Amino acid sequence: MTIALICLLSIYVTICLAFYFFQHLAFFRPEKLTTAFQYKYPFPFEELDFDMEDGGRINAIYFKVTNSRGVVYYLKGNSKSIKGWGKFAKDFLSNGYDFFMMDYRGFGKSKGKRSQARVYNDAQYIYKWLAQSYPEDKIVLYGRSWGSGIAARIASWNKPKLLILDSPYFSFYYNINRYLFFTPLKLILKYDIRTDQYLKITTCPVHIIHGTKDRLISFSQSEKLKALYPDKITLHKINNGRHNNLPEFPEFFEILYNILYVKPVVEKTKNNIDGDR
Repeated sequence: MTIALICLLSIYVTICLAFYFFQHLAFFRPEKLTTAFQYKYPFPFEELDFDMEDGGRINAIYFKVTNSRGVVYYLKGNSKSIKGWGKFAKDFLSNGYDFFMMDYRGFGKSKGKRSQARVYNDAQYIYKWLAQSYPEDKIVLYGRSWGSGIAARIASWNKPKLLILDSPYFSFYYNINRYLFFTPLKLILKYDIRTDQYLKITTCPVHIIHGTKDRLISFSQSEKLKALYPDKITLHKINNGRHNNLPEFPEFFEILYNILYVKPVVEKTKNNIDGDR
């Protein structure tokens, strides 16, 4: 074995080990807040803390409207905290829905060691908590970017009214493999998040919103999900939309309105029968 080959092998092993131990630095860009920090929004809200069995703590914000049509459980992306993400509440409050958003562990005021299993378990715990106040046919799961796979996992375990995926990945493994295809990724990736598999056992209608010019998570990944489950998924494309600018397009809000106000097929059928009498 030549010296050059040994050097290349050493570099390769170093890259793999560095990725394994420090991948969280690449995947997560959290904003940490002190417990004394006070959220400020133009709408009434409640701040909540959930103490988890393993000692972790989940911090969340909860907005309510009068005579709500249900609740939107929003699973955010992998950056900052709910301090900034809370602004999206208005898009759902204006459509007559209550709104709930939590920070993952290590984000904002949430505490505890983060892992894929813990993120799933925390999200499921919150879903069950919401289900004590809302029937499942009044719960809408909304997953944005990194949170899309988490939302898909929770939808596969439950029976929400709708699942909305905003700029989702086919799977987190698939998305990362585009860049690290030369590594034994299945062995060193701590977050595979198989959206494609979770949607297989999801029973509710699924709506995907994705910009065609998204360079972070390509639009083709949503097309691949749609191709897997054409009868289950409705794909809404926003021409020229990128990853972080979809709310700049008027059609984004039109799509959101149409999704949130759509009546179940059973209800439509019933209304048609009643109208024929």
